[in-house]
Amino acid sequence: MPLIEIKTKINADIKNCFDLSRDIDFHKTSLKHSKERAVSGRTSGLIGLNEWVTWETVHFGIRQKLTSKITEFKSPDYFVDEMVSGAFESFKHEHIFKKEFDEKHNVYHTLMIDRFHYESPFGLLGKLANVLFLKQYMMKLLVTRNQMLKSKVEAIRPC
Repeated sequence: MPLIEIKTKINADIKNCFDLSRDIDFHKTSLKHSKERAVSGRTSGLIGLNEWVTWETVHFGIRQKLTSKITEFKSPDYFVDEMVSGAFESFKHEHIFKKEFDEKHNVYHTLMIDRFHYESPFGLLGKLANVLFLKQYMMKLLVTRNQMLKSKVEAIRPC
């Protein structure tokens, strides 16, 4: 199962980073380019343990629906969303937040770690798609979202 891991240093409070990361409205804004919208389940506000959301989106020119559920939750350190149904064979997205001290600048910051475990659909064809473009596409999507989150939360409530 492929893994994408992204670490983002954010000069903001851990709780603010955690909450913005699980904010459905922010998620919609951060992925506006893919026309992502919440169509059922939790469609607005902060998603929590055992809640689910169905997203309608366009990727690779194809309209898709994906439902994910929050299966683990420990505020403000960790939450996991897992695919219930959608285009992937499966995925598990771990969102990890760590409060760290930057000795050089004598300030705290938040280290946000995304671990996106996924299985491509379509067997060998899916594995080939993963190598050719899917992993890079997903990485770019996550990095773009994280940079938007970083910009927004640092502008609102820096450390």
